[in-house]
Amino acid sequence: MAIIVHKYGGTSMGSPERIKNVARRVAKWHRAGHQMLVVVSAMSGETNRLLALAKEISPNPSPRELDVIASTGEQVSMGLLALALHELGVDAISFNGSQVAVHTDSSHTKARIESIDGERIHSELDAGKVVIVAGFQGRDADGNVTTLGRGGSDTSAVALAVAVGAQECLIFTDVDGVYTTDPRIEPRAARLDAISFEEMLELASLGSKVLQIRSVEFAGKYRMPMRVLSSLTDPDLPVEEEAVSGTLISFEDDPNMEKALVSGIACTRDEAKITLAQVPDTPGVAYKILGPIAEANIDVDMIVQNVSHAGTTDFTFTVAKGDLTRALLVLEKDVVPVVKAKEVATSTEIAKVSCVGIGMRTHANVAARIFNALAKEGINIQMIGTSEIKVSLVIEDKYMELAVRALHQAFGLNKE
Repeated sequence: MAIIVHKYGGTSMGSPERIKNVARRVAKWHRAGHQMLVVVSAMSGETNRLLALAKEISPNPSPRELDVIASTGEQVSMGLLALALHELGVDAISFNGSQVAVHTDSSHTKARIESIDGERIHSELDAGKVVIVAGFQGRDADGNVTTLGRGGSDTSAVALAVAVGAQECLIFTDVDGVYTTDPRIEPRAARLDAISFEEMLELASLGSKVLQIRSVEFAGKYRMPMRVLSSLTDPDLPVEEEAVSGTLISFEDDPNMEKALVSGIACTRDEAKITLAQVPDTPGVAYKILGPIAEANIDVDMIVQNVSHAGTTDFTFTVAKGDLTRALLVLEKDVVPVVKAKEVATSTEIAKVSCVGIGMRTHANVAARIFNALAKEGINIQMIGTSEIKVSLVIEDKYMELAVRALHQAFGLNKE
C-alpha cells in the first residue's frame, strides 16, 4: 500500500463543518487502500489570535514562549480531525511535532528542520491507523517547542512525506491549483495541469502565495512529487478522479512536462527600493554597502549599479518593505560614513512583476517581447533582474495590474 500525505491549511480546517469534510475526504482515501498521513494547520485566524494575546501580555515577548503559544493552534486542529475520523469509524491517532520527533534547530519562530524520526508514524500506519501530525512545529535538541515560521505547515508536510517515503504529497488549499497568474488580477488566468519544481520555486519566491517557498525547496531537493488541489470540492469525489486534479509539481525531465515559453506571471508590492547616490566607483564598494545589510539578516533582491561618472556611481537595490526601516538604520550607521554617499533615496511605490518559464532557456526573444508589451502600455521599467528561467521588472506600483494583464496576453496565457 502506498503512503499518501495530505496537508490541510487553515481555511480547510476553518470550522467544525469543514473539519468534518476533511475527515470524509481522508476516510475515502484510507478506504481506497492507502496508508494516510495527514498534516494540519491551525484553524483560519487562530495563530494570529494567539500571537495577539501574547502581545497583549508583553509588547516584546520571548520567542521561546511565542513558539509554545503558537504551536497550540495546530494541536487543536489535529485533535478535532482525529475525533471527526473516529465518528466515521476510522481509527486515527494524532501527534504533535515533538511526539513524532521533528528535530529542528533552536531558531525560535523560524526554525529549520534537521531530521525526522519516522519510526513511530510507520508503526501506526502499519497498524491500519490514519496518522495526523500537527504542522508548523518541532522540537530542538534541548526539547524546546519550535515553530517553522509562517507557512511552515507546507514544509512540515513535505518533510514528513520524505521521511516516511510517501508516494506523493497532496497540498489541499482554498484554490484548485496553480494559475498562470493571480485570477483576481487577470480573470482569464488558466489553471496549470503541471509545473516544474524550478518554475514553482521561482513563482513562490516572486510573490505567488499558493505554496511556501521552503516546502518547494524541500520537495525539489528530495524529488518528492507535490500536487496542489482544493479542499472545497465535494469530499466524496472518487479518489481516482481527485488524484489527478489540481496542479502537479513535477520534474523538468518528466516526459509529460510541456516546456512552455512562459508558464506564469508573478507580482508583488512587498518591496522597497533604496538608492545610494554618488558612491565611489571602486572595487569593493558593493560589499561595503551590502555586507552590513547581510550581517543585519536583511535579504536583498534586485541590484543595479549605474555607469560611472567622474569616479562615482549610483547603487540601487531592493528589500522587503518590512525591512526598509532597519536597512536605513544600518546604512546610516555603518555604510554612509564609509562610502560617503551623497544621498540615500527610497521608494515604496514600486512593484515587481516577473515572467517565469523553463522554455526561456531555449528562446532568445523573451526579454524583447516583455519590453515590447510594457512599452505598448506606456509602462516604464526601473530595474531588471534575470535568471535562466525568469525575468523580473521593477515598475511603479500603480501599473502592476496593467503590466500583469499585458504580459499574460503577450505570452498567450489567457484562458480560451
